[in-house]
Amino acid sequence: MINIPKGTKDVLPEQSYKWRFIEDSAREVARTFNLSEIRTPTFEYTELFKRGVGETTDVVNKEMYTFEDKGGRSITLKPEGTAGAARMFVENGLASRPMPLKTYYITPAFRYERPQAGRLREFHQFGIEVFGSQSYETDAEVIFAASAFLDKLGVKTKLEINSIGCPICRAEYNKALKNYFEPKLESMCETCRTRYVQNPLRMLDCKEEGCRKINADAPKITDYLCEECREHFTGVKSLLSAQGLEYTVNPRIVRGLDYYSKTVFEFVSDEIGAQGTVCGGGRYDGLVEQLGGAHVPAIGFAAGIERLMLLMENTGAKFPEEQKPRIYIAGMDKETRAEAFKIAVGLRLKGISAEIDHMNRSVKAQFKYADKLGAEYVAVIGENELKSGVINIKNMKNGEQQAVKTDELYAYLK
Repeated sequence: MINIPKGTKDVLPEQSYKWRFIEDSAREVARTFNLSEIRTPTFEYTELFKRGVGETTDVVNKEMYTFEDKGGRSITLKPEGTAGAARMFVENGLASRPMPLKTYYITPAFRYERPQAGRLREFHQFGIEVFGSQSYETDAEVIFAASAFLDKLGVKTKLEINSIGCPICRAEYNKALKNYFEPKLESMCETCRTRYVQNPLRMLDCKEEGCRKINADAPKITDYLCEECREHFTGVKSLLSAQGLEYTVNPRIVRGLDYYSKTVFEFVSDEIGAQGTVCGGGRYDGLVEQLGGAHVPAIGFAAGIERLMLLMENTGAKFPEEQKPRIYIAGMDKETRAEAFKIAVGLRLKGISAEIDHMNRSVKAQFKYADKLGAEYVAVIGENELKSGVINIKNMKNGEQQAVKTDELYAYLK
């Protein structure tokens, strides 16, 4: 027997309706926020992620699925959605369109990580990317879209926000971080010592317990924001407060990818163990330019579908009922089975979910099977029904029966 690769997961028929609910909820929120769907390739040239995500990040250094194709080109399965969306924006000349360009996607992504609850090597994301606006109102709108999505799923989370500034004020902050960390480097992990040279801001994202304790007293980025970044962050907070969306300013949020600037945010929960972030994002004003386009400000977020599923199951959030047949039509012999098939196809073509027997079951066994399927009604076609054109329909919930003409069955069920 060949088993499934480690870190991946099958979605069985009895689970797929939960996925569909989350995806349908995402699309409904996208519709109300006037977002258009985009779809980018599952794999891209490795250089895209090295340049866009950042070579100092764990994603690029440790977690990417990278290989050479038959032409000797370095290819990587997408580890996240933003870099590909920005590449698409540049390559297809979308900057010429009316701005802002508001997009969303539902996509698989791949990272070589240690599998655990809420973290797989193949996972799926619902993401939003908005290009072209530098207004803090856009930041607030994207955060509200994420909040609306989570509310629609019925999950409880806490919003944490921060600003990591622009390249100008972050340069001053990096100096302050280096001054703080320099005498403590010997007590920090090897990764942090590397980041100290390459990108000290990333040291705040370290998960090692010893480093986290040292980070607790590090300077806060919010004390080093330039006037423009401070006003931008104040604007975001004012819009969130005006609409009653509660938040906490967490100066330790830096996100795990290098392209972020100014506003960053996370929706977190303590109901899914160590993987507390269920949705996160922020502004990335320099990414499009970094990939060869013009200077185009942008902001977005991504929410992990598997992680949301885990949160919903752990907190007892309600999924809608799995889709069930509206009617099961049972035949008794070859001729009546053929009639049942004809009626079922006619109903399906008109949008009514109908089921029939494919296993040559007895009528009694077909009733049991219809009950397992959760069919609302069952109709049995025998010789008399075939001749009269009238069938008896049984309501499986209350046991009531009613005679209905075959050619009026659709109207009855509708």
